[in-house]
Amino acid sequence: MGITPFRHQSPIHLSHCTLAASFDFLGDRWSLLIVRSALFGVRRFEDFHTELAIPRTVLAARLKRLVAAGIMTRQEYRAAGSRPRAEYILTEMGEALRLPFLAMRQWSDHWVGKGRTPPMNLVRRSTGAGVRIACVDDAGAPVEGEDLAADFAPWAPEPLPDGGA
Repeated sequence: MGITPFRHQSPIHLSHCTLAASFDFLGDRWSLLIVRSALFGVRRFEDFHTELAIPRTVLAARLKRLVAAGIMTRQEYRAAGSRPRAEYILTEMGEALRLPFLAMRQWSDHWVGKGRTPPMNLVRRSTGAGVRIACVDDAGAPVEGEDLAADFAPWAPEPLPDGGA
């Protein structure tokens, strides 16, 4: 992938950027760690609290925000002999975060792991072959970074031809 040309501003204003909007409810460390744990199957408040060592008030606030955003849903369960408690289950929207989280894991294994053996590898269930996250076109063919281009919506600002002001 080539070097991004210098620009004085991004081609999409923050008010129109869906990625920037997602950071409003997903962009803090605790929310990301909660979703990470949920993707591994953690569902109960106490389990999130124990695994993440997160303050209870922070956990409650983040779970409330993730539910309000539609990433998780809150359901009650009752263990034998105890009062009803809440568990938090990823919605379809939350489950759809699996791919970006796996891409981020792949990136962090390479750049943050500094050559150490990754703690987890993705494999194809049917064959055991290794799996990596990649860009593919609509036909399923791999697309390398230097072959990617942006196709802006008619209402989005056009990038400047000189890459800047």
